[in-house]
Amino acid sequence: MTIAHLPLKPLPAARGPLSDAVNDVLRRTPGSPVPPLGTSDPFGEDMHAALHTVYELHYHGHPQVDPGWEWDPCLLGLRADMERLFTDALHNGVVGGDDLDAELAGLLTPSDESTSITRFLRDEGAWWQLCEYFVHRSIYHHKEADPYAWVIPRLRGQAKASLVAVEYDEFGGGRGERVHAQLYADLLAAAGLDPGYLHYFDAVPAPMIALVNMMSLFGLHRIHRGALVGHFAAAEITSPLSSRNMVYALTRHDADPACVLFYREHVEADAVHEQIMRHDVIGDLLAREPDERAAVVFGMQTTELMEGRFSDHLRTAWNAGHSSLRDDTWHADDD
Repeated sequence: MTIAHLPLKPLPAARGPLSDAVNDVLRRTPGSPVPPLGTSDPFGEDMHAALHTVYELHYHGHPQVDPGWEWDPCLLGLRADMERLFTDALHNGVVGGDDLDAELAGLLTPSDESTSITRFLRDEGAWWQLCEYFVHRSIYHHKEADPYAWVIPRLRGQAKASLVAVEYDEFGGGRGERVHAQLYADLLAAAGLDPGYLHYFDAVPAPMIALVNMMSLFGLHRIHRGALVGHFAAAEITSPLSSRNMVYALTRHDADPACVLFYREHVEADAVHEQIMRHDVIGDLLAREPDERAAVVFGMQTTELMEGRFSDHLRTAWNAGHSSLRDDTWHADDD
């Protein structure tokens, strides 16, 4: 079954007063009073559940939620408050600067820490840990490449043409069954998991949701076009190594070929994509808009920051011998 034929889930479970208030207002008609932000943790469960719920109005929406909420001025005001809090935290969490060469060098020669989770899964991860990893990443891969489409009308010349070429591959080269989000749904089904769109959202903690929210934040705002390009480039540059680790991990477990296919596709495709992103997209963008250099660096650094927070969460949970998910009742049997 394709993603398009899978039913959408209702509003996600609240994780605190803010997400509870957002859920409550979305059950009403557009124009209803919207709650204030209040005091929120910029990386916390409550705020990122709320922000993701609001962002989802720009993707597939929510069943029984009036689509008029997508552009409701008061709800957009709350979203802007959450975005400011999150953006400030991202800036405070990275070094910043405009040394693009140094950032690219770091991505092209990753440290052991940057691939620690996939290396662990490759060498010793149990099947249940692989499945948990799949569940976390489903929030990301169900939207794979979607936020980057928002930057297309904000680019020109070779940067636009080359980014569209990468997106064309991400969206299956014109073949629906090869869309990468569909390949991931096939992976989930082959692993004995539910392939439904955002099916596991309530089980996934904030680190992965915050990473996905960062992609939406950068995609929805023209001012963040350089950061989105930097993030996209970082994802493509680091993908081949981590995907290769996953191919080995899945082969070690004699996993279904559909599981291996998703990662093998990324080993091959992203090795080409990283060259295109570095030379044709970033190179042309900065030739036209040199002032975007610091923004591109920011996008790369925040990607490392958020991926690092996600890796730290998994490592902490697994080292303690317990699930990294909010609800581990779904667990696949270990081998």
